Amino acid sequence: MKVTLKTIHLKRIIVLLLFLSSSMLDAQEKLGRPFFTGELNFSLAINEFYTVEPNDGEPLIVPSGLFLRLGFGYEFFKKVAVSVNAGFDDHWNYDTNAFPAYVGLRYNIFERDDEAFFADFRYGKMWRPSSNYPDGNYYGFGLGFQGESDSRWHPVFRLEFHRKGILGFENDRIDSISLGIGFVFF
Repeated sequence: MKVTLKTIHLKRIIVLLLFLSSSMLDAQEKLGRPFFTGELNFSLAINEFYTVEPNDGEPLIVPSGLFLRLGFGYEFFKKVAVSVNAGFDDHWNYDTNAFPAYVGLRYNIFERDDEAFFADFRYGKMWRPSSNYPDGNYYGFGLGFQGESDSRWHPVFRLEFHRKGILGFENDRIDSISLGIGFVFF
């Protein structure tokens, strides 16, 4: 068998690629971990029919919307996570629906094992599948808690502020505060 210079270089390149790919995989394990996330939020509003005197039994705060969100991302060093998300928002008190698509940045303020207290920042656009749905920007900020679990599923509880730029509303936007429950699957 005749060994040529080309064959030797090809073998070196293959060995180098195998070495680099194995070291990259090892580095990725130390860097962080991918995750899948989902959440269900209830938006709250002041009841416009509430009266202090006489008390007619109407509550001061009532649910005003339901938000469903799904996404995937990557957590770096158990401190920072970046995710891509999409969702469906139903604001039944305004009779409008929205499809936000956004990028999320999560910073763990305090973490222990897989338990974390975090701040979450979101920015994106309203996706418009037809003219029946609004178009505009989406912003969000929230605080939350990720619980510890023996499995790869971790519960998440959050309090969030949302701002959706929708023409036709006061100041051309809908601002809302929501309480949410969700999960993170690592």
